[in-house]
Amino acid sequence: MGESSFVTQKNEIPEFKKNYSVFRFIGGNVLSFCGDQIYLIAIPLMVLAITGSPLSMGLVAALERLPILFQPFTGVLADRFNRKHLMLLCDGTRSLIVGIIGILYIFGLLDIWFLYSAAFIIGLLSQMYNTAQFASIPRLVRKDDLTVVNSINTGLFNTAILVAPGLGGLIISFYNPGYALLLNSFSFLIAFFAILSINLKQESKNLVNKRSFWKEIKEGFQFVIQTKPILYTNLAMLASIFGTTLFLTMMVFHLTDTMSLSAEQTGILISIGGIGAIGGALATNYLRKWFSYRSILFVASFIGGGSILLFGLASTYFWFIVWNALGTFSASIMNPCIVTIRQTLTPDHLLGRVQATSRFMTWLLMPFAAFFAGVLANEFGTNFTIVLGGSVSTLASVFYLHRSLKYN
Repeated sequence: MGESSFVTQKNEIPEFKKNYSVFRFIGGNVLSFCGDQIYLIAIPLMVLAITGSPLSMGLVAALERLPILFQPFTGVLADRFNRKHLMLLCDGTRSLIVGIIGILYIFGLLDIWFLYSAAFIIGLLSQMYNTAQFASIPRLVRKDDLTVVNSINTGLFNTAILVAPGLGGLIISFYNPGYALLLNSFSFLIAFFAILSINLKQESKNLVNKRSFWKEIKEGFQFVIQTKPILYTNLAMLASIFGTTLFLTMMVFHLTDTMSLSAEQTGILISIGGIGAIGGALATNYLRKWFSYRSILFVASFIGGGSILLFGLASTYFWFIVWNALGTFSASIMNPCIVTIRQTLTPDHLLGRVQATSRFMTWLLMPFAAFFAGVLANEFGTNFTIVLGGSVSTLASVFYLHRSLKYN
């Protein structure tokens, strides 16, 4: 199948309002993401209950992010094999593993070493799923609808941030984190059936399969390096994600252990942050009518980094809520812009590799940052760790001033 078949398929895609396949696709992803937000609260509380150590929390987070190093390979997989089958494999396996963790914890049988192993496997599956999902969206929608779909996708994901953490906090408060993870497992199962119902067409990869993995990985890196808007957004994200990871790794631990908030209060705080996130996603389309990607990304990145710094300096529940909401607002403005830049500038046959290469470049330091967060918090406290993360994220905004982003 060649370029002409691709064009024919694009012409067969219905307009956005009648594109029910993409609605089911996004719906399944949102349910899965709801479960992820519950996981975000439950795992730190499990580690705290089992070990009481911020260093152990850093190690769990590092292991979950370590598969980022395999991103170039996941990109080749997404371009070689059926992306729908890859997503089904990831959702089904994550449902099983997360459910086992929940059951073991409920019966007091969960060992920290099992949690370490599970975190690594879940991280690997998540990387594979995210790459396949990104590469699938341009196959489901018309090119003119990409920005709208990415904004809606981000907005609905942030609605999950609004609802799920509060729900998870309530479940944990009344029962324990194990039941929250069972809900997480069920969300992956629903997402599995949502993806199963979609007719996701994809060209044959027989010719591509005869080439070596290394040549295909090299092709992805070459395209990213030569495409300056993608390259410079990746460099900015590399620095900002390092700082954000210092913050996110210790956020729940900081709120529950250092600041003595309850699981319910922490869940509500994160859920309220979802309001800011929804607002940011909705604002993206409006801002794009008036401003370049360069202006939007620089301002949002600067404000987002500053909000993390101020979160680390805050001492009252009210200001925790304010700075967290401002941070999620800024991040939600940036995400649709960065995703659309990659999808618009990348040919279909390279989508998986470009996304995987970009994630590899931007997330490369995440495992180290997560472990480093545990070391810093153990030595200097969670406040210092979060303030440092905010400072790094704020400085990262300078990369978005590159001229290649001015006219996009």
